[in-house]
Amino acid sequence: MHTIKLIIAFDGTDFRGWQRQKSGQTIQGEIEDRLRIMTRSDISLEGAGRTDAGVHARGMVASFKTPSRLTCQAFQQGLNSLLPDSIRILAATEASPDFHARFDARAKTYCYHLDMNQIQLPHQRLYALHIPVRLDLELIQHCLGKVIGEHDFASFEASGSRDLTKTTGRGSVRTILDASLHMTGIHFVTLTFSGDGFLRHMVRNLVGTLIDVGKGRTSSEAFSQILATADRKVAGATAPAHGLFLDAVHYGQDCPGLDRS
Repeated sequence: MHTIKLIIAFDGTDFRGWQRQKSGQTIQGEIEDRLRIMTRSDISLEGAGRTDAGVHARGMVASFKTPSRLTCQAFQQGLNSLLPDSIRILAATEASPDFHARFDARAKTYCYHLDMNQIQLPHQRLYALHIPVRLDLELIQHCLGKVIGEHDFASFEASGSRDLTKTTGRGSVRTILDASLHMTGIHFVTLTFSGDGFLRHMVRNLVGTLIDVGKGRTSSEAFSQILATADRKVAGATAPAHGLFLDAVHYGQDCPGLDRS
């Protein structure tokens, strides 16, 4: 058996997210269907995580096992020739036999894009949230610093994120390794979050609350209280899915904020 690791980019606009479902197009389902054509056998594709409907990716990682003698280059080229243009395999490599895209991941990086132009160009509408006001970016950056480190992120957790009956595990506690703001144009802002794990809608709920901060609706002190309260009811609205990108999945020592000494 060979273990193949894929790095995948996709436009999530027309998909119901990553995970295969009984009905509707999903990223996992599209790739598994093409792998079945190429290998003439059923393939179980393990993704590094799940993305919601409308969320995009530049660096999703997935892995699968196969006895096929096809080369990695053949898998990459074959999948790209069969998949819709909205999904592309950026790389296919053979991994160690015990590699698992989800269980071996140490961190993920998500980016959320904001467009502060008064009028949004049509080609941006599916990939950046339009906020036609000037946000207080310094205050947003200040609040981003507050989420770095280990915190209980229940205030930014959507319902159904996890099994609340479980008494083991880390609950809603996650560690953010890096959180930053970058101007990617005169009116374009990218919020970047790297962490050892993310709750359902956690990034989108953080972004929605940070937008309230940038608009002056929520103070820096109030943001700290929202984080500490661990109550979803006190945080801001969930930002739309279309501004969110899974930028990278990190393995081994390839993790932002990790001490590599």
